[in-house]
Amino acid sequence: MRIAIIHEWLDSYAGSERVLEQLLAIYPEADLYAVCDFLPDSERHFLGGRVPTTSFIQRLPRARRWFRHYLGLMPLAVEQFDLSGYDLVLSSSHAVAKGVLTGPGTLHVSYVHSPMRYAWDLQHQYLRQARMESGMKGALTRWLLGRMRAWDFASGARPDVIAANSAWIAERIRKSWRRESVVVHPPVDLEGFPFQPLKGDAYVVASRMVPYKRIDLIAEAFRQMPDRRLIIAGDGPEMGRVREAAGDSNNIEIKGRVSQPDLVALLADARAFVFAAEEDFGIGMVEAQACGTPLIAYGRGGATDIVQPDITGLLFPRQEASSLIAAVNRFETLAIAPEACRANAERFSRAVFRDRMRLLVAEACAARGIATS
Repeated sequence: MRIAIIHEWLDSYAGSERVLEQLLAIYPEADLYAVCDFLPDSERHFLGGRVPTTSFIQRLPRARRWFRHYLGLMPLAVEQFDLSGYDLVLSSSHAVAKGVLTGPGTLHVSYVHSPMRYAWDLQHQYLRQARMESGMKGALTRWLLGRMRAWDFASGARPDVIAANSAWIAERIRKSWRRESVVVHPPVDLEGFPFQPLKGDAYVVASRMVPYKRIDLIAEAFRQMPDRRLIIAGDGPEMGRVREAAGDSNNIEIKGRVSQPDLVALLADARAFVFAAEEDFGIGMVEAQACGTPLIAYGRGGATDIVQPDITGLLFPRQEASSLIAAVNRFETLAIAPEACRANAERFSRAVFRDRMRLLVAEACAARGIATS
Protein backbone atom coordinates (compact mmCIF):
# COMPACT_ATOMS: atom_id res chain seq x y z
CA MET A 1 0.00 0.00 0.00
CA ARG A 2 0.92 3.62 -0.51
CA ILE A 3 0.29 5.41 2.78
CA ALA A 4 0.13 9.09 3.74
CA ILE A 5 -0.01 10.49 7.28
CA ILE A 6 -1.42 14.00 7.76
CA HIS A 7 -0.65 16.04 10.87
CA GLU A 8 -1.98 19.48 11.71
CA TRP A 9 1.13 21.52 12.39
CA LEU A 10 4.55 20.79 13.83
CA ASP A 11 5.93 23.31 16.30
CA SER A 12 6.63 21.27 19.45
CA TYR A 13 6.84 17.68 20.67
CA ALA A 14 3.61 17.53 22.67
CA GLY A 15 0.60 15.22 23.08
CA SER A 16 -0.58 14.99 19.48
CA GLU A 17 3.01 14.58 18.29
CA ARG A 18 3.30 11.49 20.50
CA VAL A 19 0.39 10.02 18.55
CA LEU A 20 2.10 10.95 15.30
CA GLU A 21 5.30 9.31 16.54
CA GLN A 22 3.49 6.01 17.05
CA LEU A 23 1.69 6.21 13.68
CA LEU A 24 5.10 6.64 12.03
CA ALA A 25 6.37 3.63 14.00
CA ILE A 26 3.46 1.52 12.71
CA TYR A 27 3.84 2.74 9.12
CA PRO A 28 7.51 3.74 8.64
CA GLU A 29 7.07 3.75 4.86
CA ALA A 30 4.35 6.44 4.98
CA ASP A 31 4.76 9.89 3.44
CA LEU A 32 4.24 12.72 5.92
CA TYR A 33 2.23 15.90 5.35
CA ALA A 34 1.64 18.89 7.67
CA VAL A 35 0.03 22.31 7.28
CA CYS A 36 3.34 23.78 8.45
CA ASP A 37 6.56 22.58 10.07
CA PHE A 38 8.46 24.78 12.51
CA LEU A 39 9.80 22.09 14.82
CA PRO A 40 13.12 23.04 16.39
CA ASP A 41 16.02 20.72 15.62
CA SER A 42 16.15 19.60 19.25
CA GLU A 43 12.63 18.11 19.02
CA ARG A 44 12.72 16.47 15.57
CA HIS A 45 13.99 13.09 16.75
CA PHE A 46 10.59 11.38 16.56
CA LEU A 47 10.29 12.14 12.83
CA GLY A 48 13.20 9.81 12.09
CA GLY A 49 14.76 12.22 9.60
CA ARG A 50 11.53 12.77 7.65
CA VAL A 51 10.84 16.19 6.17
CA PRO A 52 7.08 16.63 5.76
CA THR A 53 5.39 18.09 2.72
CA THR A 54 3.87 21.39 3.89
CA SER A 55 1.18 23.76 2.62
CA PHE A 56 1.34 27.38 1.50
CA ILE A 57 0.89 28.41 5.17
CA GLN A 58 4.59 27.58 5.60
CA ARG A 59 5.54 30.48 3.33
CA LEU A 60 3.17 33.17 4.58
CA PRO A 61 4.59 36.28 6.33
CA ARG A 62 5.73 35.68 9.92
CA ALA A 63 4.24 32.17 9.83
CA ARG A 64 6.92 30.75 12.09
CA ARG A 65 5.65 32.81 15.00
CA TRP A 66 2.05 33.54 14.04
CA PHE A 67 0.90 30.50 12.05
CA ARG A 68 -2.11 29.99 14.36
CA HIS A 69 -3.38 33.39 13.20
CA TYR A 70 -3.84 31.80 9.79
CA LEU A 71 -6.40 29.32 11.13
CA GLY A 72 -9.04 30.67 8.76
CA LEU A 73 -6.87 29.66 5.79
CA MET A 74 -6.01 26.18 7.07
CA PRO A 75 -9.08 24.42 5.62
CA LEU A 76 -8.05 25.65 2.19
CA ALA A 77 -4.44 24.68 2.87
CA VAL A 78 -5.19 21.10 3.89
CA GLU A 79 -7.49 20.63 0.89
CA GLN A 80 -4.61 21.46 -1.46
CA PHE A 81 -2.70 18.26 -0.70
CA ASP A 82 -2.94 15.87 -3.65
CA LEU A 83 -3.48 12.43 -2.11
CA SER A 84 -4.89 10.75 -5.21
CA GLY A 85 -2.08 8.19 -5.38
CA TYR A 86 -2.54 6.75 -1.89
CA ASP A 87 -4.38 3.63 -0.79
CA LEU A 88 -4.50 4.65 2.89
CA VAL A 89 -4.55 8.10 4.49
CA LEU A 90 -4.16 8.49 8.26
CA SER A 91 -4.89 11.88 9.76
CA SER A 92 -4.08 13.06 13.29
CA SER A 93 -6.57 15.85 13.85
CA HIS A 94 -7.65 18.41 16.42
CA ALA A 95 -8.53 21.09 13.87
CA VAL A 96 -8.23 20.61 10.10
CA ALA A 97 -6.20 17.46 9.28
CA LYS A 98 -9.29 15.27 8.99
CA GLY A 99 -10.53 17.58 6.21
CA VAL A 100 -8.09 16.34 3.54
CA LEU A 101 -9.72 15.36 0.25
CA THR A 102 -9.52 11.70 -0.75
CA GLY A 103 -11.02 9.76 -3.64
CA PRO A 104 -13.33 6.72 -3.54
CA GLY A 105 -10.37 4.32 -3.86
CA THR A 106 -8.60 5.71 -0.78
CA LEU A 107 -9.35 4.65 2.79
CA HIS A 108 -9.17 7.57 5.22
CA VAL A 109 -8.79 6.75 8.93
CA SER A 110 -8.71 9.78 11.22
CA TYR A 111 -7.42 9.80 14.79
CA VAL A 112 -9.35 12.68 16.36
CA HIS A 113 -8.01 14.41 19.46
CA SER A 114 -11.13 16.59 19.45
CA PRO A 115 -13.47 18.42 17.10
CA MET A 116 -12.56 22.08 16.83
CA ARG A 117 -13.30 22.93 20.48
CA TYR A 118 -13.10 26.72 20.16
CA ALA A 119 -15.66 26.64 17.33
CA TRP A 120 -18.17 24.49 19.24
CA ASP A 121 -18.95 24.23 22.96
CA LEU A 122 -15.88 26.18 24.11
CA GLN A 123 -16.49 29.19 21.83
CA HIS A 124 -17.80 31.43 24.63
CA GLN A 125 -14.96 30.47 26.95
CA TYR A 126 -12.43 31.17 24.19
CA LEU A 127 -13.91 34.61 23.48
CA ARG A 128 -14.04 35.44 27.18
CA GLN A 129 -10.41 34.46 27.79
CA ALA A 130 -9.32 36.40 24.69
CA ARG A 131 -11.38 39.40 25.89
CA MET A 132 -13.30 39.48 22.62
CA GLU A 133 -16.86 39.13 23.92
CA SER A 134 -17.85 42.44 22.31
CA GLY A 135 -16.66 45.02 19.82
CA MET A 136 -15.70 44.82 16.18
CA LYS A 137 -12.87 42.33 16.76
CA GLY A 138 -15.19 40.09 18.74
CA ALA A 139 -17.84 40.22 16.02
CA LEU A 140 -15.27 39.34 13.35
CA THR A 141 -14.00 36.44 15.46
CA ARG A 142 -17.55 35.12 15.94
CA TRP A 143 -18.10 35.27 12.19
CA LEU A 144 -14.84 33.40 11.56
CA LEU A 145 -15.66 30.76 14.18
CA GLY A 146 -19.09 30.32 12.59
CA ARG A 147 -17.42 29.67 9.23
CA MET A 148 -14.96 27.25 10.85
CA ARG A 149 -17.80 25.45 12.64
CA ALA A 150 -19.65 24.91 9.37
CA TRP A 151 -16.47 23.60 7.70
CA ASP A 152 -15.65 21.41 10.71
CA PHE A 153 -19.09 19.79 10.53
CA ALA A 154 -18.88 19.25 6.77
CA SER A 155 -15.34 17.88 6.85
CA GLY A 156 -16.26 15.58 9.75
CA ALA A 157 -18.03 13.46 7.12
CA ARG A 158 -14.84 12.92 5.08
CA PRO A 159 -13.00 10.21 7.07
CA ASP A 160 -14.22 6.67 6.45
CA VAL A 161 -13.33 5.63 10.00
CA ILE A 162 -12.84 7.81 13.07
CA ALA A 163 -10.84 6.91 16.18
CA ALA A 164 -11.53 9.11 19.23
CA ASN A 165 -8.96 9.55 21.97
CA SER A 166 -11.51 9.02 24.78
CA ALA A 167 -15.19 8.29 25.37
CA TRP A 168 -15.59 12.01 26.13
CA ILE A 169 -14.29 12.92 22.66
CA ALA A 170 -16.41 10.19 21.07
CA GLU A 171 -19.46 11.90 22.56
CA ARG A 172 -18.22 15.31 21.37
CA ILE A 173 -17.80 13.86 17.85
CA ARG A 174 -21.34 12.45 18.00
CA LYS A 175 -22.70 15.80 19.15
CA SER A 176 -20.73 17.98 16.70
CA TRP A 177 -20.50 15.84 13.57
CA ARG A 178 -23.27 13.24 14.05
CA ARG A 179 -20.63 10.53 13.54
CA GLU A 180 -19.84 7.36 15.44
CA SER A 181 -16.23 6.61 16.38
CA VAL A 182 -14.06 3.94 17.99
CA VAL A 183 -12.21 4.88 21.19
CA VAL A 184 -8.44 4.37 20.96
CA HIS A 185 -6.69 5.97 23.90
CA PRO A 186 -3.50 7.93 23.17
CA PRO A 187 -0.09 6.37 23.84
CA VAL A 188 1.70 7.08 27.10
CA ASP A 189 5.42 6.55 27.72
CA LEU A 190 5.10 4.34 30.78
CA GLU A 191 8.82 3.48 30.77
CA GLY A 192 9.61 7.07 31.69
CA PHE A 193 7.52 6.78 34.90
CA PRO A 194 8.82 3.81 36.93
CA PHE A 195 6.70 2.09 39.56
CA GLN A 196 7.31 3.09 43.19
CA PRO A 197 5.19 1.36 45.87
CA LEU A 198 6.26 3.51 48.82
CA LYS A 199 4.53 6.90 49.02
CA GLY A 200 5.06 10.14 50.88
CA ASP A 201 2.46 12.24 52.69
CA ALA A 202 1.96 15.06 50.14
CA TYR A 203 -0.78 15.39 47.56
CA VAL A 204 0.58 16.60 44.21
CA VAL A 205 -0.71 18.57 41.25
CA ALA A 206 1.49 19.16 38.20
CA SER A 207 0.09 21.19 35.33
CA ARG A 208 0.28 24.24 33.13
CA MET A 209 -1.26 27.20 34.94
CA VAL A 210 -4.12 27.98 32.55
CA PRO A 211 -7.75 28.75 33.51
CA TYR A 212 -9.46 25.47 32.64
CA LYS A 213 -6.97 23.40 34.67
CA ARG A 214 -8.52 24.89 37.86
CA ILE A 215 -5.34 24.74 39.92
CA ASP A 216 -6.78 27.65 41.92
CA LEU A 217 -9.65 25.40 43.00
CA ILE A 218 -7.20 22.78 44.30
CA ALA A 219 -5.22 25.42 46.19
CA GLU A 220 -8.41 26.85 47.69
CA ALA A 221 -9.52 23.39 48.85
CA PHE A 222 -6.20 22.56 50.52
CA ARG A 223 -6.04 25.97 52.19
CA GLN A 224 -9.15 24.74 54.04
CA MET A 225 -7.33 21.51 54.98
CA PRO A 226 -4.24 22.81 56.84
CA ASP A 227 -3.35 19.34 58.11
CA ARG A 228 -2.78 18.01 54.59
CA ARG A 229 0.26 18.86 52.44
CA LEU A 230 -0.11 19.95 48.83
CA ILE A 231 2.73 20.41 46.32
CA ILE A 232 1.95 22.37 43.15
CA ALA A 233 4.34 22.10 40.20
CA GLY A 234 3.97 24.10 37.00
CA ASP A 235 3.85 27.63 35.67
CA GLY A 236 1.72 29.80 33.43
CA PRO A 237 -0.54 32.85 33.26
CA GLU A 238 -2.73 31.71 36.18
CA MET A 239 0.15 31.60 38.67
CA GLY A 240 -0.99 34.81 40.35
CA ARG A 241 -4.50 33.48 40.87
CA VAL A 242 -3.12 30.19 42.23
CA ARG A 243 -0.88 32.02 44.73
CA GLU A 244 -3.84 34.12 45.79
CA ALA A 245 -5.98 31.01 46.31
CA ALA A 246 -3.21 29.37 48.36
CA GLY A 247 -2.77 32.49 50.50
CA ASP A 248 -0.18 32.16 53.26
CA SER A 249 -1.01 28.51 53.98
CA ASN A 250 1.98 26.65 55.40
CA ASN A 251 0.73 23.34 54.02
CA ILE A 252 0.87 24.40 50.34
CA GLU A 253 4.19 24.47 48.48
CA ILE A 254 4.28 26.06 45.00
CA LYS A 255 7.40 24.90 43.18
CA GLY A 256 6.83 26.49 39.79
CA ARG A 257 8.26 24.75 36.75
CA VAL A 258 10.29 21.62 37.52
CA SER A 259 12.63 19.43 35.47
CA GLN A 260 11.42 16.12 34.06
CA PRO A 261 13.39 14.04 36.62
CA ASP A 262 11.94 16.16 39.44
CA LEU A 263 8.43 15.76 38.00
CA VAL A 264 8.81 11.98 37.91
CA ALA A 265 10.05 12.00 41.50
CA LEU A 266 7.09 14.11 42.62
CA LEU A 267 4.56 11.83 40.95
CA ALA A 268 6.22 8.69 42.29
CA ASP A 269 6.32 9.98 45.88
CA ALA A 270 2.82 11.50 45.94
CA ARG A 271 0.13 10.25 48.28
CA ALA A 272 -2.27 11.02 45.41
CA PHE A 273 -2.27 13.02 42.19
CA VAL A 274 -5.03 15.66 42.15
CA PHE A 275 -6.68 16.69 38.87
CA ALA A 276 -9.51 19.23 38.65
CA ALA A 277 -9.79 19.91 34.90
CA GLU A 278 -12.36 18.77 32.36
CA GLU A 279 -9.77 17.33 29.98
CA ASP A 280 -10.11 15.49 26.68
CA PHE A 281 -7.97 12.67 28.07
CA GLY A 282 -5.29 13.60 30.62
CA ILE A 283 -1.92 11.94 30.01
CA GLY A 284 -0.58 13.29 33.32
CA MET A 285 -3.07 11.11 35.19
CA VAL A 286 -1.81 7.98 33.42
CA GLU A 287 1.80 8.96 34.15
CA ALA A 288 0.94 9.21 37.86
CA GLN A 289 -0.78 5.81 37.75
CA ALA A 290 2.32 4.33 36.09
CA CYS A 291 4.26 5.36 39.20
CA GLY A 292 1.70 3.50 41.32
CA THR A 293 0.10 6.76 42.50
CA PRO A 294 -3.68 6.99 43.09
CA LEU A 295 -5.83 9.70 41.48
CA ILE A 296 -8.37 12.17 42.84
CA ALA A 297 -9.95 13.67 39.73
CA TYR A 298 -12.92 15.71 38.58
CA GLY A 299 -15.47 13.25 37.22
CA ARG A 300 -15.90 14.60 33.69
CA GLY A 301 -13.85 14.23 30.53
CA GLY A 302 -11.03 11.77 30.05
CA ALA A 303 -10.71 11.09 33.78
CA THR A 304 -13.74 8.79 33.55
CA ASP A 305 -11.79 6.60 31.09
CA ILE A 306 -8.73 6.47 33.34
CA VAL A 307 -9.87 6.27 36.96
CA GLN A 308 -11.22 2.96 38.23
CA PRO A 309 -13.30 4.23 41.17
CA ASP A 310 -12.21 2.93 44.59
CA ILE A 311 -9.57 0.74 42.89
CA THR A 312 -7.08 3.23 41.42
CA GLY A 313 -8.55 6.47 42.77
CA LEU A 314 -11.83 8.32 42.94
CA LEU A 315 -13.81 10.99 41.10
CA PHE A 316 -15.42 14.09 42.61
CA PRO A 317 -18.65 15.36 41.02
CA ARG A 318 -18.35 19.16 41.01
CA GLN A 319 -15.60 21.70 40.27
CA GLU A 320 -15.95 23.14 43.76
CA ALA A 321 -13.58 23.22 46.71
CA SER A 322 -16.16 21.53 48.94
CA SER A 323 -16.49 18.64 46.49
CA LEU A 324 -12.73 18.13 46.37
CA ILE A 325 -12.45 18.33 50.17
CA ALA A 326 -15.09 15.61 50.51
CA ALA A 327 -13.18 13.49 47.98
CA VAL A 328 -9.91 13.83 49.90
CA ASN A 329 -11.67 12.83 53.12
CA ARG A 330 -13.16 9.77 51.45
CA PHE A 331 -9.88 8.90 49.72
CA GLU A 332 -8.20 8.60 53.09
CA THR A 333 -10.65 5.86 54.07
CA LEU A 334 -9.70 3.74 51.04
CA ALA A 335 -6.89 1.23 50.71
CA ILE A 336 -5.69 1.67 47.13
CA ALA A 337 -2.87 -0.64 46.05
CA PRO A 338 -0.04 0.96 44.07
CA GLU A 339 0.15 -2.27 42.04
CA ALA A 340 -3.45 -1.75 40.88
CA CYS A 341 -2.57 1.76 39.73
CA ARG A 342 0.39 0.52 37.67
CA ALA A 343 -1.70 -2.28 36.15
CA ASN A 344 -4.33 0.29 35.18
CA ALA A 345 -1.70 2.44 33.46
CA GLU A 346 -0.62 -0.50 31.30
CA ARG A 347 -3.91 -0.16 29.40
CA PHE A 348 -2.55 3.05 27.88
CA SER A 349 0.93 1.97 26.81
CA ARG A 350 2.44 2.79 23.42
CA ALA A 351 2.37 -0.91 22.51
CA VAL A 352 -1.37 -1.13 23.23
CA PHE A 353 -1.98 1.97 21.10
CA ARG A 354 -0.04 0.51 18.16
CA ASP A 355 -1.89 -2.81 18.40
CA ARG A 356 -5.29 -1.13 18.49
CA MET A 357 -4.53 1.17 15.56
CA ARG A 358 -3.15 -1.72 13.48
CA LEU A 359 -6.31 -3.72 14.16
CA LEU A 360 -8.59 -0.78 13.40
CA VAL A 361 -6.88 -0.12 10.07
CA ALA A 362 -6.74 -3.82 9.18
CA GLU A 363 -10.47 -4.24 9.83
CA ALA A 364 -11.27 -1.11 7.81
CA CYS A 365 -9.11 -2.35 4.91
CA ALA A 366 -10.76 -5.77 5.00
CA ALA A 367 -14.21 -4.19 4.94
CA ARG A 368 -13.23 -2.17 1.86
CA GLY A 369 -11.49 -5.08 0.15
CA ILE A 370 -8.10 -3.32 0.24
CA ALA A 371 -5.08 -5.61 0.21
CA THR A 372 -2.64 -4.73 3.01
CA SER A 373 0.45 -6.39 1.55
